[in-house]
Amino acid sequence: MNTGPVAAYARLVARATRIATIGEAAAMLGWDAAAMMPAGGGAARGDQMAVLAGLAHGLATEAQVADDLAEAEAAALTDSWAAANLRLMRHAHTRATAIPPDLVEAQARANSACEKIWREARKASDFAMVRPHLAEVIRLVREQAAALSPRLGLSPLDALMDGYQRGITAADVAPVFAAYETFLADALPRAEDIQARRGTPLRPTGPFPEAKQEALCRRLSARAGLEPEHARLDRSTHPFCGGIPADVRITTRYDEADFAQSLLGVMHETGHALYERGLPAAHARQPVGEAAGMAAHESQSLIIEMQACRSDPYLSWLGPQLLETFGGDPAAYAPENLARLWRRIARGYIRVDADEMTYPAHVILRFRLEGALVSGDLAVADLPGAWNDGLHALLGITPPDDARGCLQDIHWYDGAVGYFPSYTLGAMAAAQLMNAARRAIPTMDTALAQGDLAPLLGWLRTHVHAKGSLLGFNDLLAAATGKPLDPADFQAHLTARYLS
Repeated sequence: MNTGPVAAYARLVARATRIATIGEAAAMLGWDAAAMMPAGGGAARGDQMAVLAGLAHGLATEAQVADDLAEAEAAALTDSWAAANLRLMRHAHTRATAIPPDLVEAQARANSACEKIWREARKASDFAMVRPHLAEVIRLVREQAAALSPRLGLSPLDALMDGYQRGITAADVAPVFAAYETFLADALPRAEDIQARRGTPLRPTGPFPEAKQEALCRRLSARAGLEPEHARLDRSTHPFCGGIPADVRITTRYDEADFAQSLLGVMHETGHALYERGLPAAHARQPVGEAAGMAAHESQSLIIEMQACRSDPYLSWLGPQLLETFGGDPAAYAPENLARLWRRIARGYIRVDADEMTYPAHVILRFRLEGALVSGDLAVADLPGAWNDGLHALLGITPPDDARGCLQDIHWYDGAVGYFPSYTLGAMAAAQLMNAARRAIPTMDTALAQGDLAPLLGWLRTHVHAKGSLLGFNDLLAAATGKPLDPADFQAHLTARYLS
């Protein structure tokens, strides 16, 4: 075997490539399970995912890895990308070696089984159907957190959050969320009052055939910059972006009575897909070539959907496209009417349907509940009641059933605990990034008024996408905008859009 730091690092790079390729295979199987697989394939798919997870974990934890890391770290790597890649490799190794292989496979199987039953429980609005399966998922998540915590020097919840957005802890998030809750208590009733005085917007009248919706979604996604030869659009119960950078898979769901759900959902997922497509190809299948975390990822979906596609200039271009596609009363597609429709404040039960002002309340609720689940302060059996009480405290409404309560999201049922803060941190980062992009591109609104996202995308390619994981979340924001995350930018955005 070749010796020396250079050879050791080369072996680590080759190993990371193999691990990432296994992850890509798992990602495609995950997409297939959500979009294509018949219900009867669930058990076999769980076995497949478990074997792939075990293979990747085995590669990551072989004894040679520790030796190669130590040898490579003994040299001072002068290339910043290689140095960052090595740090991320060390971090991944620490996480991987903290988890016993049998726990890795047990989680993969439990998550797959629970997620399949969740789909049926959600349809039936019956939490009891999935409760024992979720209890097993949470039991295993607690085991995972207990194993990670001492190795990472983090609390159990922080150790889980670290798997989604490195460098962000519950202590970082809690004051940001508390401040937003205070802001919302004042801003929400004021926004509702202003909205009420402006009257009810016109709703375009359907039906809106699925085929027309899908064709329009494809056109808008392509115009935003997503190349059809590297992407697919399909249907799923829960819209998502999956696949791999060279073969991105986005999904949506269609309602022939309301095209907005599919259209805006696709633009959201297109933002995710554009990020994946823009990651640095020179560092593909390496930790440093991956996205900078899930909060960073969410910032890229929301800067496209919320900041750009729901802006006045873009809506002035989009309205005529909608009228040409669906027909009906032209007044319903006037930009000011679309703005009132798609930027409408409403206290609702469903997170994915929430407006951008109340959406963080849904995330705050989940952040607090998952913390209680991980600590053991909240039993899985008591989740529906705690959910309902928490939403009432935040928004003054109580879900009428489980489907619109604790069954609405896939995340916990698929083992993703610690993920939810990324949504609101991403929304705040999107506002901050858009401010910086507007300062850099004085003609931004002119381009958006032509349905042209190329100037914005070009700026994001340079300042976010091409950076991969070279920088952490706050350092990435500081490099792009001149400061780390500043929630004041998001509040200023909401104030300008809803309170003026």
